[in-house]
Parts: sequence; structure tokens; C-alpha cells
Amino acid sequence: MLISGGEMRVAAILGLGSSSKDLHPFARNSDASWDLGLPASTSAADAILILGGDGTVHRHLSQLHTLQLPVLVVPCGSGNDFARALNLRRVRDSVDAWRRFSSSQDNVRQIDLGVISRLDIQNADSGASTSTGLTHYFCCVGGVGLDVEIARRANRLPRWIRRHGGYPLSLLPALLGFEPPVVRLLDSPPDSSGALMTRHDGPAIVAAFANAPAYGGGIKIAPHAQLDDGKLDVCVVGNMTKTRLLRLFPSVYSGGHLAIPEVKYFQTERLRLETETPLDVYADGEYVCRTPVAVTVERAALKVIVGAETGN
Repeated sequence: MLISGGEMRVAAILGLGSSSKDLHPFARNSDASWDLGLPASTSAADAILILGGDGTVHRHLSQLHTLQLPVLVVPCGSGNDFARALNLRRVRDSVDAWRRFSSSQDNVRQIDLGVISRLDIQNADSGASTSTGLTHYFCCVGGVGLDVEIARRANRLPRWIRRHGGYPLSLLPALLGFEPPVVRLLDSPPDSSGALMTRHDGPAIVAAFANAPAYGGGIKIAPHAQLDDGKLDVCVVGNMTKTRLLRLFPSVYSGGHLAIPEVKYFQTERLRLETETPLDVYADGEYVCRTPVAVTVERAALKVIVGAETGN
């Protein structure tokens, strides 16, 4: 127990580089008792603070989903895209949100989570497959392709470099020797009675599915994505020369890449992703599993404490 106090009980998860002293601004703004680590049950706490970035959130999503307690993210990681999607751009935004939650608890939202299920192919000729039963939640963006190579390299960088441009710094070395994999994406349109329709079948530099607009520290791969619309936003970057890719790369920070002819963008509630050979699937910057996978959305899967709208 860090701080004794009133009736509210708070559990704090400290990500890499965080310590209990980082909780002091929050403790000063509420009368509560604090414990470190995930609570054992829903009855053991009233709220959870996570100090860290997208990776820290990702690693605890399954337990957070089970607990169904209000979660406040404090952006202390290298990317912080999930926190930004909740209008928590700086630590002080989280402190303000905590102060409001402590006094009125009127800034809690229920948001969706993406769900990735690893598939076992039963019959290569028919394409029949079943889920392995292993599922993985994600909050921001997942996918295959060049982004996986970039994330893998960025994760090896020192933490302070990752926080200051780790993604773009890893782009060029990841691009060297990279060959776009052949990717097949299928989804089920609302009026199709469950039948799958092929949306892309061919080389793809990036095949991303998103619950939130951005990843990689502000890259708006899915600028129209919303956390509570029950849909995945899918962005596929088709084959192009590496020179053209480097020249167009800055447009992804503004969402301008959607106007590029090689880019496909659509929304769906259910997606199936296959590749010629098994490829690593990453989500929220972390390794999840290998293809083939099915991706869905679970509506209202997580309670979050949000920051004030800024108009930006």
C-alpha cells in the first residue's frame, strides 16, 4: 500500500521506466488508497491506472477486459497512440482526467477492442479453417508487412530513441531487403449472410487493421477509425517502388496516403487475413501470432477514463 486514504481503491500498473513516485500527482488529486499491480478481482479495486505506452496497455488487455474496471492511461511510453485516441496527450491531461473522475466519474467511456484469432488451416484446397481457440486483444492497430519489420527493429532501440522518432528511424533499415508478401484479405459485408468476399489478393507492403486511428507514434494509418463504432478500419498499401514509398511516406502522418492509387481502405466487422507462407502478426507494436488469422471487434469491451476534447 502506497498511500492510505478514503474509500476509493486504485490499482496502478507501472510500465518500463515508471516508478511509484510518478503516482504522486494523482494521489494529490484524490482521496484514495493505492496498490501496485493488477487487482485480483473486480471487487478489489475501483479503478486502474496504467503508466506506459501502447505495449504496456496491450500486455494487460486480457485482464483489463475481464476486470471491467475504469482504466486511465498515463502516456509514458514510446508511442502513446492509444492515450492520444482518448484525448490524453500528456501526463497532465491524465492528471486532469483523474481529478474529474475522482470528483464526478462522468468521463468514463466504453470502447471497442479488436480481437485476433489464430486459424488452423484444415484443407489447403478448400481453404477451410478453424480457430485454435487462442485470442488476443488489441487496442490500436495490427497487421503484417513492412510495419512488422519496422516495429521489430524499433523495439530493439534504446527507450529514449524509441520515444523520439524510433519508427521513422527504423523505416530505411527495415526497407532494405524487404519484399512485399502476397496477402489475401477477405471480409463479410453486412448483407452477405456471412459469405466471405475477397478484398485484396496480391503483394502488399502493409496490410493493417485498426481500432484506433494511429500507431508508431502518430502515424495515421487509419484516419477514420473510431474506438466505439464496432468496426475495423482496414488499410492495404499495395506494391510500389521503394523510392516512391519513401517519397510518399510523410503523407501517412496526415492521413493523406488514402489518396494514393496503391492504397485500399475499407471498414468491416470481420476480417480474415491469409499469406502464402506464415508471417508474424503484430498489434500495438507487439508480436501476437502468425498468419492465418481472423480479426473481429468486441463492442464496449473496455471501460476507459478519457480526457477533455481539445478540438485538435
